[in-house]
Amino acid sequence: MKINTNKERGHMARIRLNNEYRNKIANRIKVHLQQEDTQEKRKYDDLKGKQVDLCDNAWKVAEQIVRRHYTADDVEKAYYLQNKFENVSTIAKDSCFHFHYLGTKEKRNYDNQVEIEENVPIEKHFDFRLNGSIDQDNNYSSSRDLSYAFALFRDEINAQDDCNADILIEQADKDDNPHKRKFVENNEKYLGLSGGRNNETKYGKEWNEKYQLDLIGRDYCRDRSIACSKQEFDFLQDWKAQKGQFVVAHEKWIESILKQMKEIKVGLKGYKWLDEGVELANELGLDVKDHEIIRTNSSGLVIYNPKNLAERIKGMKNTEKTREQKIADRVAYMQQQKINSDNLN
Repeated sequence: MKINTNKERGHMARIRLNNEYRNKIANRIKVHLQQEDTQEKRKYDDLKGKQVDLCDNAWKVAEQIVRRHYTADDVEKAYYLQNKFENVSTIAKDSCFHFHYLGTKEKRNYDNQVEIEENVPIEKHFDFRLNGSIDQDNNYSSSRDLSYAFALFRDEINAQDDCNADILIEQADKDDNPHKRKFVENNEKYLGLSGGRNNETKYGKEWNEKYQLDLIGRDYCRDRSIACSKQEFDFLQDWKAQKGQFVVAHEKWIESILKQMKEIKVGLKGYKWLDEGVELANELGLDVKDHEIIRTNSSGLVIYNPKNLAERIKGMKNTEKTREQKIADRVAYMQQQKINSDNLN
């Protein structure tokens, strides 16, 4: 009896698509989707590029408001008294403020009729800290929000081991859990925000020191609401809203990728052969071959050949570099990133 084999048909035997290969293909596709030029990514990138100027302009307005109330001369006198007397603690640096203007407000009387109150303080909390609240309706200085920091420093965070700047979006519909806490805490630690207020390091310290002023009064900014004009108030409200729009753009971009990946994983789970998964990747715009999936690690990255691995190991010693070397390395890194992106596309 003659047995037909794949070799007799002139081609290699098909390779089964196991879970390891599925994960490798999925990881390659996910990287591709994150680098793909889409409407969601363009909006995120566009808003991200505006954030520093946006915050700088808002800070100029906030600084003008504060310095009208607490003049430079007032600050100098307060420091003089605080330095002279041990029991005087009246001035400190802060990055969040309560501002108000006198406006009109509607209220209902006992007959449920609308009445207009005039010259009523309209007050909001404005927080310039990297992890400060971006909620427009929030009026509490103790509130924290990491979504803005994670969106702004996404590339830097995701370049670190055991960090994930998208974790809050990925876990949005889930209860608090060890997986989420692990990455949130690692992200905070990398950004320098894990030490609590006034104990920041790295990015958190640099950011918060840029946006801080000497304020006279108690420790809590809610206890020192500062008067401003309605125009200034509206400008800062718009700043807060634009920060929120940037966070939403990050969410929508990552949500679109998660939605695609959900469908992709369902498809991969239904495939039996490796070449089917590779075909899917190629149809999505990647240039992937069967042997590349086989010769990659579990994350989908190409395994280094002995020569490349030896070079990487040699590069782990004598690591102290001059400023010029660091600049050159950064330029080379950006060029390599562009090449990798072009290859994936």
